[in-house]
Amino acid sequence: MARDVIKRVLGSARRDRPSVQLNYPFKRDYLHKIDLFQDLSHDEMEMLDRTTRMTTVEKGRIIYRQDDRAQGLFLLKTGRVRLSRITPGGKKLDLAILDPGTFFGEMPLLGERMRNAYAEAVEDCLLCVMSQHDIEQLVVKNPQVGLRMIAVLSRRLSESEARLEDLAYRSVPARLASVLLRLGKGENVVEGITHEELGDMVGAYRETVTKTLNEFQAAGFVKLGRRRVQILDPAGLTTLLEDA
Repeated sequence: MARDVIKRVLGSARRDRPSVQLNYPFKRDYLHKIDLFQDLSHDEMEMLDRTTRMTTVEKGRIIYRQDDRAQGLFLLKTGRVRLSRITPGGKKLDLAILDPGTFFGEMPLLGERMRNAYAEAVEDCLLCVMSQHDIEQLVVKNPQVGLRMIAVLSRRLSESEARLEDLAYRSVPARLASVLLRLGKGENVVEGITHEELGDMVGAYRETVTKTLNEFQAAGFVKLGRRRVQILDPAGLTTLLEDA
């Protein structure tokens, strides 16, 4: 039987009230910093403040499961969330890792009653939960919110199509190089991710990822540590993409 996700998350918040109870100005400040709500007036933010609930989710916890009943929208304020799918054969494939300031769980707004992926907290997360009714009313009254959501979903679709192209046409080394460059963008360091998790991202077995990373290190592209990959030669990794 599908789980009631909204009640499950909010029920957890009630059981752990000291860690999640936020005063209204604090929560309203969080909401106002989310891109979707930048254009809302003071009164509209007050309404949003009254109709939402904030809660914390610990690292490693499943927020919802594939095929759970979809009943609401999640706004990610702090932490990171991994979206993934499990194939009928039990193979896991990561779809995206979401950073703060975005939303997920939008399936009800797209006419779908069931979740199409797992959502897992990669780090301790602060979430704001909106019911399907409340987000629909907000979009009707504020079309700019709907337009911002469309822009985000369009970007995710484009990224998903690029990943499908990678899986179809690129070798494992090229796919792994692409993921490392994306995750390490800015600091050239990828931390807190296991070889198995990298395998889920590129559609390969852990052993294959470990072997490929060792080859990258031997070539001077990266330096490996415990749950840490330091990118020494971004241009070298980029060459693998160009060759592919």
